[in-house]
Amino acid sequence: MRLLLMSDTHVPVRARALPAGLLDEVPRADVVIHAGDWVDTATVELLRSRARRLIGVHGNNDGPELRAMLPEVAFAELGGLRFGVVHETGPARGRESRCAHRFPDLDVLVFGHSHIPWDTTAGSGLRLLNPGSPTDRRRQPYRTYMTARVSEGRLTEVELHRLPHPG
Repeated sequence: MRLLLMSDTHVPVRARALPAGLLDEVPRADVVIHAGDWVDTATVELLRSRARRLIGVHGNNDGPELRAMLPEVAFAELGGLRFGVVHETGPARGRESRCAHRFPDLDVLVFGHSHIPWDTTAGSGLRLLNPGSPTDRRRQPYRTYMTARVSEGRLTEVELHRLPHPG
């Protein structure tokens, strides 16, 4: 099972549209996961129309319409692994233990908010993944997203992808 992970798309505030390279990946994925801060409903509808399956949550920049469409936290069993998706996890310091305590029954937690790519494993075995942002790199050198595979109850081939600078 191929996964495509993204967060913090901020369309149309930080970008007019999702990058073409990212959109090309959507139909190749079995599941697309978006960890919040969409900003507009059109991006949700675009991904729903192109993805085989979309799992998403709302973020702190998402207004009432998106909050009505999307949960704050989403859960899914994918290929034998228990996934959770949330936008905010708090400060980087103590993130692993805090998230392991908050989500003791998960194998993988996908989150966003910081725009900083993250891939660590808590002492409990919880894998924490932040794909960064494909549209707003902030202080990061690149705009990013992630792909991964789930096979036989294992998360494999987790890869951070850099998007070219626009223009």
